[in-house]
Amino acid sequence: MPDTLRYRFSQAFSVSAKEAFQWCVNYSSYDPSLMGEDNAKREVTWIAESVVLLKETFHTNSGVVEKQKLVHLYPDQLMWVSTHLSGPNKHSQFIYEIKPEGVGGSCLEFTALHIEHQENLTPQKLKSLAERLCKEDSDLWKRLAKVMEKELNT
Repeated sequence: MPDTLRYRFSQAFSVSAKEAFQWCVNYSSYDPSLMGEDNAKREVTWIAESVVLLKETFHTNSGVVEKQKLVHLYPDQLMWVSTHLSGPNKHSQFIYEIKPEGVGGSCLEFTALHIEHQENLTPQKLKSLAERLCKEDSDLWKRLAKVMEKELNT
């Protein structure tokens, strides 16, 4: 049976919560390059006004990896929930909430429920994996915060 890993972090932004939310959910085929994934492509399909399907294809040393994510937007709450429908993180779910912080600033509260399909991992390996995933996701959002702030503060 797969294991579940939970982790969370916060990322500060120097833009308003509403601006940050709008920037984050303005999905496009160019998003992988913003994330430093130059070997990836993204297809964006809007299913409804607040529901989008993201199909991402990554070229790795092990071959091609495809992920499909169903994203539900909650604009009134400045949050969105991404559920992996396929790929290595199948059934994992990620919650993103933007909160106002200070004058003109905001903060992303990120909560992950990662489903790990690799079997028979020791508790120590699961802990190390959760720490590594948290650092990778946090580092990604640090990069995205710089791009966002550069785009919105110019």
